[in-house]
Parts: sequence; C-alpha cells; structure tokens
Amino acid sequence: MPVPPRPHPLARAPLVDRIDGWIAKGWERGWIDEVSLDPHELLAAGSKGFQVGDEAGGRSAEDIADWHLRLEKLCHSVTQEARLNSIGKAFAYGLLTRAIQQRFALGELWRKRPELLETKLAPPIIVVGQMRSGTTRIHRLLAADPAHSATRFCDSWHPVPEKPDLRPIRGGLKLFLARKLDPWLDTLHPFGAARADEELGWLAMAFDHCAYEAQWQIPSFVEFSEARDAGPVYREFARILATDAANHGTAHQPRVMKVPQFGEDLSELLAQFPDARVVVSRRAPDEVTRSAASLVANQMTIQSDAADLASIETEWERKATLRQKRTEEALASFTGPVAEADFARLGEDWEAEITALYSALGLELSAAALAAMTTEQKTNARALHTKHGAHLKEFEAAEAQP
Repeated sequence: MPVPPRPHPLARAPLVDRIDGWIAKGWERGWIDEVSLDPHELLAAGSKGFQVGDEAGGRSAEDIADWHLRLEKLCHSVTQEARLNSIGKAFAYGLLTRAIQQRFALGELWRKRPELLETKLAPPIIVVGQMRSGTTRIHRLLAADPAHSATRFCDSWHPVPEKPDLRPIRGGLKLFLARKLDPWLDTLHPFGAARADEELGWLAMAFDHCAYEAQWQIPSFVEFSEARDAGPVYREFARILATDAANHGTAHQPRVMKVPQFGEDLSELLAQFPDARVVVSRRAPDEVTRSAASLVANQMTIQSDAADLASIETEWERKATLRQKRTEEALASFTGPVAEADFARLGEDWEAEITALYSALGLELSAAALAAMTTEQKTNARALHTKHGAHLKEFEAAEAQP
C-alpha cells in the first residue's frame, strides 16, 4: 500500500488520534492504570528484578550520580513542560523504564564479566554533521566497507547481548509499530532492524538530551544538559561500544559511528577516542535548519497536541548554531585525521567524494569496499521507489511550507 503524501510537517496519521483517545479513555474510566513519570517510580519499575549493586557494575560513583541527576531533571522537564498527550505519556514511560532496565542489565553484565570493558578497539571513524546534512548516507557508505564495522539499529536500542540473539526481531517489531503510527518514517530516515544505524539509543540510555529533545518540548532539561559536562555520557557510551564489539567479534575493525549530537559533544567524544578519524559533513545552513525542524515536528506532533512549528524552527536554528560552534572548537585542538564531505558533491558523484574522503583519512579504498558501497547506493535508490520513499518529493515540499 503506498504511503500518503505528507501535507504538512505537523501532520500525523489518524491512527495516532485513535490510540491516544483509547489510552485517555482507559485511564479516565480506570480500565488501565495511568502511568507515572515520577523518577523514583520509574526507577523502581525499571530496576525490578535486579540486585542493588548491579547498577554499579563497571561504573564510577561520579557517573552514577550524574545519571540519577539527569533522570530527575528530565522527568521534571517532561512533566512540567512537554505537554504530552496520552500516547506521549505512555511512550515516555516505556522509553524511560526501558532505559533504566537496560542500564541495570548492563551493570549486571559488567559486574559478572568485567573483562568486556577491557576490550581493545581499533581507532573508530566518527561522522560529524548537522541533522539532515548527509551524515546517514556517509555513515552507511563507510559502514558498507567490509574492513569496517557498524552498530545495528537493534543493538543501538537493545545494547545488552543475548543468546540466542533475538534483538533483530524485537527491533523489527519496534519499526513495524513505528511505521504504523508514522507512515512517513522512512522518508525521514530509512530504517532496518539489523541495518547499520546511529548509536542514538546508547546516548538515550545515558540520559543525554538529544533523543528526547527531538520528540518532546523540554527546554529546561536541554539547557541543563547543554551546560553540563558530557564526560559521564561518553564514558558510558565507550563501555557499551566495547561490549558490543566484543560480542560481535569486531573490535579489530574500525567502528563507523554517527549521531548528530556528536557535533555538540565532540570534545568529550574525542577524549574517549583520541585516535579516531573524523568525517565532517557540510550542507547549506538554511537547508539543514528547515529539514531538521521538519523531522522534529514529525516526531513531536505524535506525542503532543501543542507542537508549534515556528517554535521548533527557532529552537533548531539555535541548535544548529551551537553544534557548529562546538564542532569547530573541538576540531581546532584535534590533531588526528579529518576529512570533509559536501552534501551537494556527494549527491552529484558519491564515488569521487568517497575516494577523496578515504585519501584524506589515510584509508585504503578497496575494490571490495567500492562494490559494497555500490550495492548500498542501489538499495537506497530502490527505496525511493517503494512505499517508504515514494513521496520523498512531497515530503521535501512540506518541509518548505511556511
């Protein structure tokens, strides 16, 4: 079934309103218990079944205190500022309790297997750039190289290793439900449960603000988090990366990593990976801001009836400026390899742009890598003619609307 055109960045599928109404009615009539976003109740629910000491596995007292403070500040902002509808409150409860559960599960794992945190990693390749600047395309082209490794979507949001590994199934179910609620999801960002994707879930679990500000109006938490040292967040990130690499046997391969938040926290990220190679994606600022605001509006309007496009655009223009400033500051003191990729040139001749990128990074671009990248390009081209990509032009037109 084809996906309907997206008439406006704040448009949402009728199914969202139906489910929102069902949840609200269930809470009002007492058929189901209304969720609580109190941090203490969330912590009790998410940590149920774990030992008291599990959270401390592999973590310092400083990092534990930072995480708990972030949880308290985030919950206050969500309850006081986000103006979530019923479906938004239910989503928030699920997202936060799952983050807590996974944190305790990882702590338990590290308590039992501390050697995972000693995993020696090959120098990673970090893709840095604004939302909607071509970072996903660059990331997946580099990840297609058989000499490299990448993080699967399912592992980003379910980082605890499993045997048998059912995470691709769980990730696929998550995407199935997400596409039902948001039929334009894959025009924003093509997903696949086991496909290379950004490590956004790892940052969300550490209660960095990036995953939450893209779906909720939480200005006080954003201000708090932007002003706070992100070191504890990226120490947790490094622990998860070491665990994921050890589990998949890919520690010897450079991990290609990408989250738009990296630009804002590049100094703290490079402190964890000082031997990294960095790729910076560039695109015209006005195009980036308009497209990023459209993406955020698409997510925010599902969970709040009070989403305002003008406010979103103003905020994400500010965010783009902040991320650009912090990226340039971090790169000014970084002495490792840095390559720049241009959004327009990548669209005109991706192979030439990638060849130049490899040269700047001091990497060998093998025939096998080019062949794999060509396959990745063909996969993306086919997606533009499927039900998930058929209305890309309509989507871009909606982004341009006042």
